Amino acid sequence: MKTYDAAEIRNLGIVGHGGAGKTSLASSFLFESGAVNRLGKVDEGNTITDFDEESIARKKSVSSALAHLEWDKTKINLLDTPGYRAFLFEARGALTAVDSALVVVSAVSGVEVGTKKVWTFCDEFDVARFLVINKMDRERASFERSLQSIHEAFGRAAIPVQIPIGEEKDFKGVVDLIRMKALVWPAGGGKPQETEVPDTVKDAAVAAREALVDIVAENDEALMEKYLEAGSLTDDELVSALKKAVQGRAIFPVFCAAGMLNVGAQPILDAVVRFAPSPADRGPRAGKDGHDGETSRKPDNAEPFSGFVFKSLIDAFSGKINYVRVVSGVLKGESTIHNATRSEPERVGHLNIVQGKTLTTVPELRAGDIGAFAKLKVTQTGDTVVADKNHVIEFPKVHFPEPAISWALEPKTRGDEEKLSVALHRLLETDPMLRVGRDTQTKEMLISGAGQQHVEVAISKLKRQGVDCILKLPKIPYRETITKAVKYVEYTHKKQTGGAGQYARVFIDVEPRKEGGYEFVDKIVGGVIDQSFRPSVDKGVQSKMNEGVLAGFPMSGVRVSLVDGKTHPVDSKDIAFQVAGREAFKKAVMEAGPTLLEPHMHVEVTIPEECYGDILGDLNSRRARVQGMDQAGHSSIIKAVVPMAEMLGYNATLNSLTGGRGEYHMELAHYETVPTHLQEKIIANARAAAGKSEEDGE
Repeated sequence: MKTYDAAEIRNLGIVGHGGAGKTSLASSFLFESGAVNRLGKVDEGNTITDFDEESIARKKSVSSALAHLEWDKTKINLLDTPGYRAFLFEARGALTAVDSALVVVSAVSGVEVGTKKVWTFCDEFDVARFLVINKMDRERASFERSLQSIHEAFGRAAIPVQIPIGEEKDFKGVVDLIRMKALVWPAGGGKPQETEVPDTVKDAAVAAREALVDIVAENDEALMEKYLEAGSLTDDELVSALKKAVQGRAIFPVFCAAGMLNVGAQPILDAVVRFAPSPADRGPRAGKDGHDGETSRKPDNAEPFSGFVFKSLIDAFSGKINYVRVVSGVLKGESTIHNATRSEPERVGHLNIVQGKTLTTVPELRAGDIGAFAKLKVTQTGDTVVADKNHVIEFPKVHFPEPAISWALEPKTRGDEEKLSVALHRLLETDPMLRVGRDTQTKEMLISGAGQQHVEVAISKLKRQGVDCILKLPKIPYRETITKAVKYVEYTHKKQTGGAGQYARVFIDVEPRKEGGYEFVDKIVGGVIDQSFRPSVDKGVQSKMNEGVLAGFPMSGVRVSLVDGKTHPVDSKDIAFQVAGREAFKKAVMEAGPTLLEPHMHVEVTIPEECYGDILGDLNSRRARVQGMDQAGHSSIIKAVVPMAEMLGYNATLNSLTGGRGEYHMELAHYETVPTHLQEKIIANARAAAGKSEEDGE
């Protein structure tokens, strides 16, 4: 197997909104380069990069996947990424491993929410970009409309280097604006035929080339002077200046294609080889030297080996597989390396290059390349691996957002609890957006993810490992609070059972605390309560705060002041003041206008524009407060604040109303008072559940 040096490698991420045709485009690249012998189709479940069982079943990417090809003596590593909101974190992780990105835009929908999101990821990781207006063969496809949406979103630096010949069912080729030649594909795709520019698009092509030359010249003062004097640029000058501008992220070339028809792949691959930065062009990668000092590594084979693990997955046969971007040096198989993140040695067996789910053993991986190793013991996503502990560098980890949704999880049978725990641990090692924990308030095990589909995919993976579990709607974490202040509430605790008894008398004030939480204020003057007993009152109050008074929910937003009391020289003790504090607080709360609070969520729903009225009506029925609406292509984005209780099971309704074309994202906004007419039912249900729990305990 041939090995490549950094200058001969291009690492390309394929990103964009879900449904833009990224996987079809990747399939076209692989087929046209000869890396595979047939053109994979998403609908047929036979693409190289959608090999995951969940991706095949759902007919959409749910995980980033790695593939490679050779084009013009250059190795191109492709990272095909998901575009749906619940899986966009996969694109974020993949972009840490590439030097450029192909941002795919649907010719039907234009720039969408996911397109803008991945663009910000590209900005964050400073990668060069190309744009492809894909699906030019589809009904309602429009190059002009899509280009306008690109300019509105990303500015005029996104400039066409091609224009299409025909649209919708008449799309058959492109005009190369650099060479001013037409490329026309035969029906069914294949090698294009080069011809003169057709008269039907000649005027548009001339105008588009002038716009391209203008913006390229703007980015080079010397070239601008020549352009103003001569009125034109040679093809070589244009190519050289365009390469510099693309690698400097000053210009983003726009192409057009129809991935499913296998039309448009070759000139895009030509452009990636010609204009995209190689790892050598990107230069050194910065990191920490192990002592909080700054250091860096060059993409050079002569440097000590260092690499960044950007993704991990579990394979049924190979176990855990780590994908690594080699930053510097050369890594050979059957060697020992050092995990700089965890300060642990690791033994590397076979090194592999990756073609979807197929691993091919190679003797070494060189600086700038991407490969994989299997069965490392401690290495996880985000870790830095180096040659040895004498050459430590640690590259920055990727920070993922907090999960957006949680579900209650329990094993189908009690005997599966340990089995579930082990399987979850393995899953967490490979998915940086999953969280598993136990809710201290509801006592439920919760699994949290980027969205409902993300959590459902995780559960499907568990079931395929033979771990059957039940996913349930989580209990709503209500809270209790008070609405008014009460003064000088007294409680006396006396207990006499022969011998030493218990005695404590306390007076407290309670009042609402606007900033939430809990505060205990000691206002005792003199020694009416001994200093050693005052924390006991606080402890008793907090125990009741955690249990709640109305319905067993934790309390928040309360200030308690200990203002007076009385002790007994013999019978006063710690436990007596705990009980007195607890009971005084309970009594005070019932006089202070107790009420329930519920969590409200920031919700963002992305839907086809024709579904706007139905979705808005449904949200209003869920006590939503709509904050605004945005437009992105043919999609509408509704932003609202909605009670969490009303959003449980929302995914099924959204799918029903949009035919499966909608998606939503939510995160905690704040807590608000539950409407009075709903409080009685919630309190009654909570008390009934508590009563049943006590009976079960007996």
